[in-house]
Amino acid sequence: MSRTDAILRRLLALHPNKLIDLKLDRIERLLADLGRPQDVLPPVIHVAGTNGKGSTIAFLRAFLEAAGQRVHVYTSPNLVAFRERIRLAGTLVTARRLNAALERCEAVNAGKPITYFEITTAAAMLLFSEVEADFLLLEVGLGGRFDATNVIAHPRGTVIAPVSIDHVEFLGPELSGIAREKAGILKRGSRAVIGRQPDEALDVIDAEAARLGVVPFVAGRDFDGYGQRGRLVYQDENGLVDMPEPALAGPFQFDNAALAIAAARHFSLPVSEADIARGMRAVTWPARMQPLRTGKLRDLLPPGHELWLDGGHNEAGGAVLADALSALQARNPRPLVMIMGTFANKDARGYLRHFARLKPQMLTLRIPGERASWTARQLAEFAGELGFAAKPTRGISSALTEAARVDKARVVICGSLHLAGHVLGRNGTRLD
Repeated sequence: MSRTDAILRRLLALHPNKLIDLKLDRIERLLADLGRPQDVLPPVIHVAGTNGKGSTIAFLRAFLEAAGQRVHVYTSPNLVAFRERIRLAGTLVTARRLNAALERCEAVNAGKPITYFEITTAAAMLLFSEVEADFLLLEVGLGGRFDATNVIAHPRGTVIAPVSIDHVEFLGPELSGIAREKAGILKRGSRAVIGRQPDEALDVIDAEAARLGVVPFVAGRDFDGYGQRGRLVYQDENGLVDMPEPALAGPFQFDNAALAIAAARHFSLPVSEADIARGMRAVTWPARMQPLRTGKLRDLLPPGHELWLDGGHNEAGGAVLADALSALQARNPRPLVMIMGTFANKDARGYLRHFARLKPQMLTLRIPGERASWTARQLAEFAGELGFAAKPTRGISSALTEAARVDKARVVICGSLHLAGHVLGRNGTRLD
């Protein structure tokens, strides 16, 4: 066990409920004891949403870095190693620096109850306050209103990516209630950019914005972006911009890229159209329709096969992955093999139903080391009920061995960011 892992294990034990407990009093107390590092950060762009918030941050980072800006980034969860969550002025935090910040927070907290995400977010705030940068891109962990990241009084801007049903055990089953929690990051005096939303969600966001005196800049109303002949066309009140196709795969990334462009323009970020174009070509975001072209797991497939990895795990994530695969299949038809694992608190049937039109062969597995995962047999039964050819497997290696028997297949590993992290680690893919 690494020193970081040992520290994180101790921090995990500080919250007696062992469950997510959404409130702000614990992190506000710890940050006060640390000297309020959240008050001395570079300009913050705070991003919430159910799907697309990480990709939106990836685009914003690419735009800003193309312009020579130094950018802090905070995202979660990590895929392979915890330090992926914290990027300091463009570089992943070192293990030594991370350990020192975690141990300082542990000492200052002095054994008081606090959740794992709260105390690690406090450590991130401490690190961001100690390293000079031009901007901080801050991703909400869960919800928004009571998320541990929601301690920034005056962000440069707030972004709400598309809202859909997820984490119902914490945010409730109604879309309006989930949208209300996401809208909790809006701040009086800060500009807001809103991604494409269902009407029910947008009504709630608009109402919260009006209460705060914020005039939101909304996709489909104030700006839009769409693919056209291999380009991205973006338009708002200031005119039309013609951009390269996003480097991130999938039609849904056009929406995420447009949301990031809207944020860059509406928040008056120091980026030019040329910077945005360079960022569109350079952007990376692992485990979101990511092609795996080399590595130990890729070597289990013969030449001529494709291997893709996607961490989307809710019904909306299934819908956008199905659209991306439909586009790929239309351009270059291949036998489609999907390898799926997901947690038992996820709507596996709702996720799977979006792929019915693609008629894939479905191979299922339990997420390695996760007792809270659906079993391979349960997932195969769900898939069978929906009319898929489905087979349970013992794990990722056996699933890929099975997929290798299908001639020149397009193989897609999907259903969970935890599974994606396991795959990237096993494959030996670098994430820095």
